[in-house]
Amino acid sequence: MDSINRQQPEDNHEDLHGHPGIQKLKELAEKAESCFFCTRITTGEQFSTRPMATLKVDDNGTCWFLSAKDSHKNAEIAVDPAVQLLFKGSTHSDFMTLYGRASINDNKEKIKELWNPLIKTWFTEGIDDPRISVIRFIPLEGYYWDTKHGQIVAFAKQIVGALTGQTLDDSIEGKITV
Repeated sequence: MDSINRQQPEDNHEDLHGHPGIQKLKELAEKAESCFFCTRITTGEQFSTRPMATLKVDDNGTCWFLSAKDSHKNAEIAVDPAVQLLFKGSTHSDFMTLYGRASINDNKEKIKELWNPLIKTWFTEGIDDPRISVIRFIPLEGYYWDTKHGQIVAFAKQIVGALTGQTLDDSIEGKITV
């Protein structure tokens, strides 16, 4: 089967490992600000997906979330810690999927670090709400799709490609490992 990638006049694949992988992970997660948080991905049952605000991505690529202790999500993580995160930062670029392991704790210092006043919407008793838990997501592998030169250049290349009948895609994609 012929792939559109074979029609590319320039390289559009780059796997990122270690520090460059972590930097791309942080960049795309911060652009998106939230993700689809998928649980029950290895159980053979229908997986569960919900939007979640990514509150922090640390220098190791670990993603941090706050969640209710009594949520379905926490119960599902307790049974199967395998999780997939799906990020979309903009309409035509900044996509990323991450697979990893989630764990739950109630570390009060981490809750204080991650807290912002809008979170009170879900935890009405504030930062000391007894229902708050911390989800720590450690990515094991991922994949990203982005632009090499930004959306303006990518759009210009699409227009030129459409006019000339050439594949002038400015995308870049590859595996992410931290």
